[in-house]
Amino acid sequence: MTDVLALGWGVWVYCAAAVFAGTLLQRLAGQGFGMVAAPLIALVAPEFLPATLLLIGAVVGFGATAVDRSAVARHELPAGFAGRALGAVLAVGIAVALPDAEALAAVVALVVYLGIALSVMGVRVAIRPVSLFSAGVVAGIMGTLTAVGAPPMALLYQHEAQKRSAAMQNTFFAWGMVVSIAALAVAGLVGWRHVVLAASLVPAAVLALWLAQPLAARVARARIRPYALGLAGTAATVLLAKTLI
Repeated sequence: MTDVLALGWGVWVYCAAAVFAGTLLQRLAGQGFGMVAAPLIALVAPEFLPATLLLIGAVVGFGATAVDRSAVARHELPAGFAGRALGAVLAVGIAVALPDAEALAAVVALVVYLGIALSVMGVRVAIRPVSLFSAGVVAGIMGTLTAVGAPPMALLYQHEAQKRSAAMQNTFFAWGMVVSIAALAVAGLVGWRHVVLAASLVPAAVLALWLAQPLAARVARARIRPYALGLAGTAATVLLAKTLI
């Protein structure tokens, strides 16, 4: 609690704005929460990552999935869910080995770059159990370490219809948040400070979900993505520069 209060109002408002922006993009495009919010928050409060964003991400994921649940193809979920769980377990071993928050901040920046690269690839990958499982493993490692786990699934669903794509990505996103939180908690990497900050920032996510509702049917995913990737890339570059200086 003391750690959260020590952030100050200015930093808290900044973090709330990062969560709001990431949530809005996640609801509209099926990705963007971690890629935008993680590097932005890592600039001012890296010690709260990834647990705080994963906790908020669970709310965002389930909130976004609830709206488009009719477009969820349930037969595609088991393989992706299993891969995400395995990836989360593997990531915990890496997380324990990271020396400090600065090292994690650098990892966040590099993972965001990887996420951007995956997002802009025009490769069409068939959606099959093996590709879903593989994408789930990579997403589990990326997401548990940095809260940026959406790009592998986004690569699979980028050529699908917008509603189906967003619904499937948000469903995997929600499950991934829960699994990653559980894995980090078992390893002792989730504390009350993460829970308190996450709880204080949830209203920003809820507001974004509410405001996104009338926009979802009118805003094309292709129009949003360049801005989301640009913001994520800029934040990652500033973050990496900060950790190296």
